[in-house]
Amino acid sequence: MSSHYLSPWAKNIAPSPTLAVDAKAKALKAAGEDVCGFGAGEPDFDTPEFIKDACARALAEGKTKYAAAPGLPELRQALADQYHNYGVLADANPAQVVVSPGGKYSCYLAILATCGPGDEVLIPAPFWVSYPEMVKLAGATPKIVLAGDEQGFKITPGQIEDALTPATKLLILNSPSNPTGCLYDRAEMEAIMDLAIRKDLLVMSDEIYEYLLYDGSIHHRPASFSKEAQERVITVSGFSKTFSMTGWRLGTLVANPTIAKAVANLQSQTTSNATTFAQYGALAAVQNWEAAMQAVQDMLVHFDRRRLLLLDGLNAIPGIECLRSQGAFYLFPKISSFGLSSEQFSDKLLENEKVAVVSGHAFGADGYIRLSYATSDEVISKGISRLEKFCSSL
Repeated sequence: MSSHYLSPWAKNIAPSPTLAVDAKAKALKAAGEDVCGFGAGEPDFDTPEFIKDACARALAEGKTKYAAAPGLPELRQALADQYHNYGVLADANPAQVVVSPGGKYSCYLAILATCGPGDEVLIPAPFWVSYPEMVKLAGATPKIVLAGDEQGFKITPGQIEDALTPATKLLILNSPSNPTGCLYDRAEMEAIMDLAIRKDLLVMSDEIYEYLLYDGSIHHRPASFSKEAQERVITVSGFSKTFSMTGWRLGTLVANPTIAKAVANLQSQTTSNATTFAQYGALAAVQNWEAAMQAVQDMLVHFDRRRLLLLDGLNAIPGIECLRSQGAFYLFPKISSFGLSSEQFSDKLLENEKVAVVSGHAFGADGYIRLSYATSDEVISKGISRLEKFCSSL
């Protein structure tokens, strides 16, 4: 059938390159190939048992019906209490919290509720692959600003100010970052928020990796800085990465009452509520925070060891340079010295050595590749050995 029948949105959207790489690696594995997969942004641990038990209990008790579109009242209240303690909410008002089917959908609703045709959205690169596509789906225009490794992959207030036009409506921040693992310190984040307030910008702060931190790093929530920041920051997070709940599809959004209500209305007309019984699992995590955080700390012991194993292995390969990440579970090494585009490098690496990585081009930064260390020590060691062999052949 001709693409004539497709909408402008369907014609203009690009498929997720990270999911495509993961699917390709899984297909090769299914065909019997020994693939070292570094593509997936997904913890390789199981969801903590007590969270699964709470969900199973909810199913056994028949909690399988519609819930309120913005989320279970008790979950929204528990999250509101938590964000109030963090200083993100002035009071623990659950009307300012929306639980969505996935952090990805929370991001999309934040953009859809605030941006439309004629609006520009500033996106620092390297960026998570879905941000520009979401902006385009809202009818707005993505404006990319590159923050290279020489500045730690972090955008500066000067760069933001230079990129502003009368059409600029929203700035997207992601700390810790996918794909780089970089983390803004408090002074850096405060300087950006001061500018956002002065220039009347909204900020979407994607904090999905907020608890996956290393080297004693501290995550700073921009909405907690001031009353003005609370008004203009939309804080997006979720349960997927923190508690290894990627398949549960549970995202969270916290915003001022006007934006939160608009998000809830949009959700009511698109997905209705996130899966009811899954939300009871999330509620158990929030209500048993000490046990939940202990599960995260247990996971982080492995992630940290893998991070350093992969970092040392990458930096030992002539021609590759990689910054030390502070959060999430990614490294973003520079491979531009080999004279190939990041797409060429990634394709040849998979074809020749059966190592799956994601091209930096997908993240708005050619000359880099992204590797996820949410995989085993064995895969990391084997993958580094194959990558070294591949690089020496170029």
